[in-house]
Amino acid sequence: MELRRDGRWELAPGVSIAPGSLRWQATASSGPGGQHVNTTMSAVLVHIPLYAIHGLDEGARQRLIRLAGRRYTQEGDIVLRADEYREQPRNRLALEARIVALIRQALVVPRKRKPTKPSRGAVERRLDAKRQTAQRKQRRRLNPGDGE
Repeated sequence: MELRRDGRWELAPGVSIAPGSLRWQATASSGPGGQHVNTTMSAVLVHIPLYAIHGLDEGARQRLIRLAGRRYTQEGDIVLRADEYREQPRNRLALEARIVALIRQALVVPRKRKPTKPSRGAVERRLDAKRQTAQRKQRRRLNPGDGE
């Protein structure tokens, strides 16, 4: 994230957020680590209010909500957590990178699928194969009148 002159963070070209609108929270990490984990607040949570992100069009906003999945709350916040590292500052940097990646991913407009038709040669080959299979099965049948 780059800090702009107006004091906002540039998340992607044309998309920014005021640093004061993010709510950072330190919590205890989970998992192994013994006494260190029990005594330090190294995990970091961030609450990102969706309304505070400027520069997103409605399509990108909907894609961001879909990408956030369960991390999107009823209050309209996206809540991310990082506890990969043993130090709080490194976890905070990891979260900042994750926020930028999530926003950039939401900005990508998916291409429309263009339905295609099989080529004439493919259709002819399929019908030829069907004809050959039908003829093979026809030859296996007993001739009428040959009976048992």
